[in-house]
Formats: sequence, structure tokens, C-alpha cells
Amino acid sequence: MSFLRNSLKLFRTVPSATRTFRCFASQSSQSNQVPLDDPSRFPGAHAPFVSVPNLTLPENVAPVPIYRVMNRDGVIEDPSQDPNLSQEVVEKMLRSMISLNTMDKILYESQRQGRISFYMTNFGEEASHIGSAAALENQDLIYGQYREAGVLVWRGFSIQQFIDQCYGNSDDIGKGKQMPVHYGSKDLNFVTISSPLATQMPQAVGAAYAFKREPNNDRCVVCYFGEGAASEGDAHAAFNFAATLDCPVILFCRNNGFAISTPSHEQYVGDGIAGRGPAYGIATIRVDGTDVFAVYNAMKVSHHSTSDDSTAYRKAEELEVWSTVESPIYKLKNYMAKKGWWNEESETEYVKDIRKQVLKQINVSEKKQKDYYGEMFQDVYEEMPQHLKEQLKQLEEHVARNKQHYNLSEFKSK
Repeated sequence: MSFLRNSLKLFRTVPSATRTFRCFASQSSQSNQVPLDDPSRFPGAHAPFVSVPNLTLPENVAPVPIYRVMNRDGVIEDPSQDPNLSQEVVEKMLRSMISLNTMDKILYESQRQGRISFYMTNFGEEASHIGSAAALENQDLIYGQYREAGVLVWRGFSIQQFIDQCYGNSDDIGKGKQMPVHYGSKDLNFVTISSPLATQMPQAVGAAYAFKREPNNDRCVVCYFGEGAASEGDAHAAFNFAATLDCPVILFCRNNGFAISTPSHEQYVGDGIAGRGPAYGIATIRVDGTDVFAVYNAMKVSHHSTSDDSTAYRKAEELEVWSTVESPIYKLKNYMAKKGWWNEESETEYVKDIRKQVLKQINVSEKKQKDYYGEMFQDVYEEMPQHLKEQLKQLEEHVARNKQHYNLSEFKSK
């Protein structure tokens, strides 16, 4: 996992020494007054002149190292990197991961049973969600891709809200207009997820630029995306605007090695997504995404779908490793066990309780009425334009003519 961070003096957690260096390829009349061998005025670069060709090869560039705090046994390898979080915070981290994991398993089964149309699990990525969310302020604005439910869990999105959204009923915040797992919450500063990949990236940078222009702003924007999304053109536009406009934004790439079935080495060569950061002029760190403390520290410093079957392209042995000894939950439990903060009995009871809550809520949510079908025409414009009024009228006439094909009792009356 990689963090591409454009640093700003106004951003509360970034020391000025980490500000991004920027060069401008502008040529002025003054450039003629500067000696030819002065690199400071060479357009588009800041580098010395050499008299012998010096071709920079990918293999000669050191890869961005992977930062981690805990090993798989939950041991902090360098005590100076221990975030020294309280027992209360660490317990909340583990409970949030377990809650997300438990909810995932049940809703995944619901999709397989045909009770909901779509679902995206978060297995293996729990630490990246919880570690990053814990390091942020609730006022910081989140743009997710579709696999960041843990951020919402941390911020207090309820089981009812998750399940009502997946079932698209009348109590869904989005009024049933979105696919399942396309969560959003204005109260929690979490922008509603949209399906197209990478569209949220330039939007997030734009929001960060707006924050920058506000007086006395101390908010930042965090934009989550996968390595597959980074192959979209929107990603490159976002990187460049983030750097050149000095936006208070953290670009958070969740790299699990595959964009659905396409492995990383078929998407790009070189040093992955992290290697792009310095090239754009963005401070960058690569982090072990299964280590909740490493993700937490990195955020403080810097301040796939149910239609997919990964067993078709990932070896079973590989999946076993990442779901056991390299699991974020496994590592954190090992750490907590050494502290005397965790035991198997309390976890078993907690999982039972969460499972009971989720199953009970599913039973309630799937029986709730759907919202009025005319809602699909609402909320896009402040005042409904004429062409949408005409389409709504046509739909109502169609339903009136074909009542035998519609169960109108499932819609909440207006």
C-alpha cells in the first residue's frame, strides 16, 4: 500500500521540511541573462549538466521501501516506532476490524443467496481502513473507492445504516438510488461512493484545493483507490494537480496485487504506484497494509467484487497466508495478547454479539418498504427540469397501465 502525499505548511501534521519541491517549466526574458551551464534555469528540470550520456534505467533506481512496525507475531521491531496507543484505542481497533469482518461474511452470503444484488468484501484490508481512520480527524473529508467500509465503522456508521443501504430500502440514506456498498454520509464527512474507477481522485484533489483556499483551514482530504484505478487517466490528472496546486490531500493506494484478475505486473512496470509519487513531486511512503500501527504512523507523519472469484487466478496457498499469519487481525491479536489486552473467550462472545446484530438487522431491513420509485428523478437538480418531469410522467403512466406487473405496496407512500 502506498501513500502519495502532497505536503502543505498549513496542514497541521506535516513539518515544513517535508514540503514538496516543485519546478516550473516557464521561460522568461531573464533566462537569457543566466549562464548556459546553470541548471537552475533549465526549463522543466532541476539537475546538473553532464558531458557524457547518463541514461536512467528502472533497475538503477532504488525501490521505495516498505515501512512496517509489527512482524507477523505482533512484535514491534523498533520500539521507537511504537505509537503507544492506549488500551482503549487498540481495543476499538480490533473490535472495528472484527465487526467489519463479521458483517462482510454475512452480507457476502446474502449476495450469494440472491438477497442483495452486489457486495464488496474487505477481507485482508481491515488494517488499512482502521489504521488510517484512527489517525485522522472526523472533520477530514473521505473519498472512497468502494472498499473502505472500515473507515465508516470507525467513524460510527451503524450496522443498520450499512444494511439498509445494501438492501436499498426506504431508510437508506441514499434512498435506494445506489448499488449496495456505495455508502455515503454527510454527517461523517464520507462522500458517497460511485462505481466508475478513479473518478473520485480528481474530485478529491479539487476538494482539497478548495480547503486550501479557505482561511485558517486545518482539514485535509483522503482519497482511497486501488492499483487498478491508478491505471486510469484520472489518476494521473489527480497526481499532477495535487502536486502543482500544493493541495492538502493524501492519495491512498490499496495495492493487493490484482485489479480483479489482472496482476500488477501486467498493469505497469517499474516500482509500482509508489514510484510515481516522487516523479510527480509528491512525498511518498510505502506501507505494510496488514500492519495497523504502520498505517496509523504513516497517516500521522503524512497526515474487488462478488462477481469476481480470486481462486481462479490466486493460488490457494497464497490466500491461506494472507488470511492467517499475515492477516491484520491475527497480527493485532498477537500484539494485544502479549499486553494482556485480549483473550479468545472475549472475542468469541463479541463475534457472537455482532453476528446476532447483523442477522437481526438483515431480517428487519429486507422487510422494509422500498422508497417511492419517483425518487430516482429527485435530488440531482435543486428544481426538477422539464425533461425529467416528462420522464417521471411517462413512468407513472406506464405503471398505471401495467399495475398487474408491479407490487406498489413495496414503495413507501409520499
